[in-house]
Amino acid sequence: MQTSLKLAGAALNQTPLDWENNLQNIKTAITQAQQQQVDILCLPELCITGYGCEDLFLSPWLPEMAFGKLLEVKEWCSGLTVCVGLPVRVFGQVFNTACVIRNREIIGFTAKQFLANDGVHYEPRWFSSWPANEILEFQMGGHTYQIGDIVYEEQDVKYAFEICEDAWRPDTDRPAVRHLEKGVQLIINPSASHFAMSKTDLRYKLVLNASKKFNCAYLYVNLLGNEAGRMIYDGEILIAQNGNLVLRNNLLSFKRVDMEAAAVDFINPLPPAEQMAGLGEIDESKELIAALSLALFDYLRKSRSRGFVLSLSGGADSSMCAVAVVEMIRRAICEIGLDEFTDRLGFFKPEEIAELKNLAEDAQVKALCGRLLICAYQASRNSSEDTFQSAEGLAKSLGATFYNWFIDDEVAGYTNKIEKSIGRKLTWETDDVTLQNIQARVRAPVIWMLANLTGSLLISTSNRSEAAVGYATMDGDTAGSISPLAGVDKAFLRQWLVWAQRELGYEGLQYVNNLQPTAELRPAEQAQTDEKDLMPYPILNQIERHAFYDRLSPQQVYEKMRGTEPDDLLKMHIRRFYTLWSRNQWKRERYAPAFHLDDYNLDPRSWLRFPILSGGFQEELDFLK
Repeated sequence: MQTSLKLAGAALNQTPLDWENNLQNIKTAITQAQQQQVDILCLPELCITGYGCEDLFLSPWLPEMAFGKLLEVKEWCSGLTVCVGLPVRVFGQVFNTACVIRNREIIGFTAKQFLANDGVHYEPRWFSSWPANEILEFQMGGHTYQIGDIVYEEQDVKYAFEICEDAWRPDTDRPAVRHLEKGVQLIINPSASHFAMSKTDLRYKLVLNASKKFNCAYLYVNLLGNEAGRMIYDGEILIAQNGNLVLRNNLLSFKRVDMEAAAVDFINPLPPAEQMAGLGEIDESKELIAALSLALFDYLRKSRSRGFVLSLSGGADSSMCAVAVVEMIRRAICEIGLDEFTDRLGFFKPEEIAELKNLAEDAQVKALCGRLLICAYQASRNSSEDTFQSAEGLAKSLGATFYNWFIDDEVAGYTNKIEKSIGRKLTWETDDVTLQNIQARVRAPVIWMLANLTGSLLISTSNRSEAAVGYATMDGDTAGSISPLAGVDKAFLRQWLVWAQRELGYEGLQYVNNLQPTAELRPAEQAQTDEKDLMPYPILNQIERHAFYDRLSPQQVYEKMRGTEPDDLLKMHIRRFYTLWSRNQWKRERYAPAFHLDDYNLDPRSWLRFPILSGGFQEELDFLK
């Protein structure tokens, strides 16, 4: 037996049902591993099909197609062992499996035992759980294969699997406990573990603790990028032994394939770590923009769009969206270079690329911003010079294409039609919401025209705090193809903008960072602000988190927050929050797709389902009267 095995993980940027892309990435990873003389290569969970196929996993043809692709992959695996994820349909059920291929021979399939069924995950809808310690045989294409809770061997080293959720279970359940009893020296974990701010710290501790507790080496590999639209994967690769970190890669890469390898000694293993080093304090501002910029890049190219269009109001949300697009360009150019960046977007002409190559990198970013980001400031008589200056100043500093126009004629046209029909004038005293909403709505058709003309994605700028209370106009400021910030609260976004000005050098943010958030839909003399319309954002966010992350009742939320502000005011804010929340579920059902960036979100199509029609917490709020 040799003293060590060279272990490798490859984070892959896959797309559901994109067989050509997915198999090419798998082949690239295998080729790179062969070049580095790797013994065992692990690829992410369900990497042949993509993790996010959702209800297509229920279609019998999909596992059948995936198995055919597996047989193609098998032929590339000369001289090493490769672990590759795919759905397998046997015994009338579909299982989420890791297939082990050694030197072009399929050795077996390990089936996932614990299925993720919380937060953004609905795996039991598609897959069946595999029972512990059970191994069966099945036939496919005239060959017999083993499937189940298998222990494998590589050069006398015993290894077995935990597939993603398997590792997050308590020690009374998780497969690693049984693996220890069976003398397993290496645990391999192919995962599709979605990004959330600070989650990498939990994962890091999970892997290092497992390697120490189960006296083994542990190889963990995650998916990479915005795979299917909402979820982002950070591409984390970790190798640990007895509590010692052997390898950790850079996360949220723009690469198609990030293959990392390290030798691990199984004759003279690293001694158990006395104290496992942590990651230290995680900067969530850095994490957020890294995830957001990668997600925008993948969404842009996978949707086959040609850029972004943004109604730039001069406020916090639209300003952050603009900066995120520029950071997408800057980070991608820095990591993968201009040629790969333009090649993967697929719509730049050779002469455009040649012209860009004559520029320094900073100038390239600015020129690309002018090509990929179109902004428009749509003023009404209620708009201020401050927000116009904020929007124009930021757009110019970024290099974005910038337009501005007035919407008063369109507002007047719609208002006059209604006034003639109902036989009276609309006034702010009697028709406040109507007069606000029409201003937001008339902005949508013309900004959609820009998006259509240029084949671009229209960005909706809603944030999580607004979504919670429905502080947005349907078919107005919610219009868009993608809502990148809808999973992040307003207070964090405002902090982030200050951080971005200071740490990333976006001096164009100085204007918005000096403004109080406002919709600017009422006359200026009313001095409208978001927090005056709603409540202070920190209070709103606290109520929202207690209500839907901690899942507390209104009374429990009140008890939790007593003393944070005067009692009558707190009761009013809690009552207002729940009333607006219940009234506006229909809006959340219609928001544009949003990225999952925090440890929870309000998207009914991913994290939080709520009835459109309900009793509105009326009885639960009686105690506040």
